[in-house]
Amino acid sequence: MTVQGSENSSRRGRRSSTMGGMPTNDMPWWRWRSNVRSALHMLSDPGFQRDCWLAGREEYGDVTDAVYRLVEDTWLDNWSADKYVGTIFRDAQEAALVDAAVLRVLRIMHEVGPDALVSAYLDHPGWPEAVLAAREAHVALAVSDGESPDEAPRTLEVLRILTRSAS
Repeated sequence: MTVQGSENSSRRGRRSSTMGGMPTNDMPWWRWRSNVRSALHMLSDPGFQRDCWLAGREEYGDVTDAVYRLVEDTWLDNWSADKYVGTIFRDAQEAALVDAAVLRVLRIMHEVGPDALVSAYLDHPGWPEAVLAAREAHVALAVSDGESPDEAPRTLEVLRILTRSAS
């Protein structure tokens, strides 16, 4: 997946490689989980998509930012979430739900392109199915973490603050 950066983007630079190119030392598991949860949250909420993405609210990034958080650091576009059971994901059920969401969202991204307008995603005939799969995964992860899945998604700035490494 090729993405281009922007000032308010969550997209980061080049990956380091330690495990087949996967950045195993760059980011602790809880930051990976936070990024995956953030992406699933935004991808699972049609109201958010309408009010924030379609409205062009930059503090939330765009669809490509969300997909990046979902797959880029974890490489879920290259292998199953099952690989992360016991680290990012608590069990095989969480992993299976994340895999289902990733596959549906990536299928649409490959069809419309990573730099397509938000409306191209939202108008895609497979989008409702992708939203439902993302919702199922989002709810499972949020509930497992003891949080309400119905709270509003966090801005990219709040996500950055929450995922800063302690130095």
